[in-house]
Amino acid sequence: MLYTLLALAPILVVFVLMVVMRRSAKLSMGVAYVVTALLAIFVWNTQSAVVGAATVNGLITAITLLFIVFGAVLLLNTLKVSGALVAIRQGFMDVSPDRRVQVIIVAWLFGSLIEGSSGFGTPSAVGAPLLLALGFPAMAAVMSVLVIQSTPVSFGAVGTPMLVGVRSGIDNKADVAALISPMQPMEYLQQIVENVALIHALTGVAIPLILCGLLTRFFGANRSFTEGLKAWKFALFAGLAFTVPYYVIAVVLGPEFPSMLGALVGLVLTVTAAKKGWFLPKETFDFPPREQWESAWLGTLNMEQAQSTSHFSVIRAFSPYVIVVALLIVTRTFPAVKAFLTSPAATLKLTNIFGTSISSSAQFFYSPGFILILVSLVCIGIFGMTLQQYGRGVKDSVVTMISAAPALLLAVPMVQVFINSAAADGSLNSMPLILAQSAAAVAGQAWPNFSPWVGALGAFIAGSNTVSNMMFSYFQFSTAQQIALNIDQSAIVVALQAVGGAAGNMICVHNVVAAGAVVGMMNREGEIVRKTLLPMAFYGIQAGLIGQALITGHMVWGVAAVVWLAAFLFIMSMNKGRAVVPMPA
Repeated sequence: MLYTLLALAPILVVFVLMVVMRRSAKLSMGVAYVVTALLAIFVWNTQSAVVGAATVNGLITAITLLFIVFGAVLLLNTLKVSGALVAIRQGFMDVSPDRRVQVIIVAWLFGSLIEGSSGFGTPSAVGAPLLLALGFPAMAAVMSVLVIQSTPVSFGAVGTPMLVGVRSGIDNKADVAALISPMQPMEYLQQIVENVALIHALTGVAIPLILCGLLTRFFGANRSFTEGLKAWKFALFAGLAFTVPYYVIAVVLGPEFPSMLGALVGLVLTVTAAKKGWFLPKETFDFPPREQWESAWLGTLNMEQAQSTSHFSVIRAFSPYVIVVALLIVTRTFPAVKAFLTSPAATLKLTNIFGTSISSSAQFFYSPGFILILVSLVCIGIFGMTLQQYGRGVKDSVVTMISAAPALLLAVPMVQVFINSAAADGSLNSMPLILAQSAAAVAGQAWPNFSPWVGALGAFIAGSNTVSNMMFSYFQFSTAQQIALNIDQSAIVVALQAVGGAAGNMICVHNVVAAGAVVGMMNREGEIVRKTLLPMAFYGIQAGLIGQALITGHMVWGVAAVVWLAAFLFIMSMNKGRAVVPMPA
């Protein structure tokens, strides 16, 4: 119990400082790093060389994230300077002026398409600036792109969280191989994949509706969650338009394409429906006039330049984003291209840092940041820009990246030390594993309800569903065996791990910092997490209830899931805030 409480200390430090006290991420993560390093060295007896190596690995990872942030902001600034953002904004307005419809199309569907092709926080880097360009408050843009980083995440980056995360977690384990026999590991992985897709589909179908409610609750003139629910027909249609093909593709094709192709199908169906006026709410929702926006809604990026006229067509203006998606798909799905960009010659690598087993690498040519920078250069030709104009965009982007750097350069090393904190003599497991083992000891037969939260904890700590699955998949399988579940039921428990790990991306510090940075919202991470914590809690509880229903076969758990959804929507609709009053922005 003592070690459990001590292992919880770094997470509590982050939560109290950043969420409760609303301190900046750089302060919160700086204090958390010191606490984690001291616990690792003096309580866990982790070798100081391991702490140092984990720190270096974290710094390198943070630099790769900053590279993505720079690329995303540079593309946004390029579009702004060229005047293309005006045409993009008008194009979405022509589909529908309703902000609820826009957030579903851009965040839920276009964001899921980006997640399916690239993952690793790219939807935030691409989607948040696009929403900002459409006239969304910066805080609303960040909240929206983080909320959708749930359902598509398990099959993001062409299935990496499953093919790398879950597979490496349970592969080459003698007890797993013996228990699943005569199935092969890949057959068992496919069984897990189908369960993941089913649980995500049943849970995620409500996310567009919840997203609409959060948008109107926090950023509407009336501060009413119910105002978002009035778009229920279109929201549920958009939910089904993505999750139904998503599940079918997972069953038929496996883990590589559910998010990518499911979102593509959903995007075509939903945009068509919006243009034809199907399922649209009777009243159009818009934000209050800009002069009435609260200062807390705003970032430092100035988009007012994008409100002039533009002579570009919508297709021409939006073409950079099409090129981004196309290049992401090509570099992730064509083996020869991927092999070239990830070859040793294109990889910066440090092996056995400080004599430890920890290694680190960076593949900048394979990074989404490189693609975003490349497309920003292509924009010079597409929009006939001058080098002076492009240089202005580069300068503004560098300023934004530098502002985001301190938080990430402290957050990621803290995470790496936390993960690599096992005792040198093997007497103590790492801090996250001790937390998971303690949770399993308390939960007992109710473990499936707790399983998603372990996955979410892993993602919150590591900043990655893939890493969370690598850390905890085997632990989840073993725990399922300890509570006497059969192999099919154990596959559901491991699936709940992957689902929870995906939901944890909504509050993951890495994603929050990066998403805030690309719209100029530094040092406001606690405010963001306070908003995304609500849908993350819904997702974790709902997934656990659905998992229990699938494992036990008892209808009562399915009914409980329906009741929980209704209760969540009801509680949120009753929780009204103060109306917006005019104040200086």
